[in-house]
Amino acid sequence: MTAVLRAVNRVLIGIVGLVLLVLGGSVLAIGLGAPAPSWWIHHGKHDVLLNDAERTRWRDADWWWPTVIAVLAVLVLLALWWLTAVLRRRRLSEVLVDTRDGDGAVLRGRALEGALAQEAGGLGGVERAQVHLTGRRDAPRARVRLMLEPHVDPGTALHDLHTRALTHARDSAGLPALPAEVQLRGAKHRPERVG
Repeated sequence: MTAVLRAVNRVLIGIVGLVLLVLGGSVLAIGLGAPAPSWWIHHGKHDVLLNDAERTRWRDADWWWPTVIAVLAVLVLLALWWLTAVLRRRRLSEVLVDTRDGDGAVLRGRALEGALAQEAGGLGGVERAQVHLTGRRDAPRARVRLMLEPHVDPGTALHDLHTRALTHARDSAGLPALPAEVQLRGAKHRPERVG
């Protein structure tokens, strides 16, 4: 699914880029004095984009403005869908586990995320842990967010995460590597009144 989205994304970006390049380049060339082809919508350097007749042509037609608004709304919705599909980082739904017998097993991505988050949350000084797996099913990557208690040394928490939780997850899934992007945040506690 991710490969299909990536391919569609590249094709759409290529088509949009090519259309914009051709239109922009031709408008620039005609504006600089190059002769306009016979099929081009403008005939010369001093031609306007929309003349008075073109601008007022559909003013009295009842269908014109609802059609324009509907088409623009559909284009905006498609652009927003495309943008969210491009920006959203996909979660890995399954991880391929090497069973070392020539066959493989499939582990649900959420199960590995949950186990890794539970172990990371149990480390000393970690108040809360969140884990998301991305990447490919045979080469997953972990995005880990740790909320640390105020007294914890971030270097120690990062070392414990690497040597314990990430190592256990990598070994239990039979992965050659489990690269991780770790975001550390300090928990904020309300000051208490003394007295």
